[in-house]
Amino acid sequence: MNDVTIYSSAFCPYCYMAKKLLQKKGVEYVEIDVAMHPRRREEMMERAGGRRTVPQVFIGDTHVGGNDDLQALDRDGRLDQLLEAVR
Repeated sequence: MNDVTIYSSAFCPYCYMAKKLLQKKGVEYVEIDVAMHPRRREEMMERAGGRRTVPQVFIGDTHVGGNDDLQALDRDGRLDQLLEAVR
């Protein structure tokens, strides 16, 4: 099982940016398209404390949040620490 999960939808520019950052860092992730699998949106909302928007990123059991949250972690130098913990 992969330790990084991103809930997304196909035409979401924020999802694209989040995935691009993870790819740049060489991170493999599981992507769940909630538009194609509506029941998975319910799963996402439960895991994300009710958040409905995509993307929602999880590193291990840690809910990172959306793209803005992911980018902020990277700017602050904390994203690499989270990723190292699950590698």
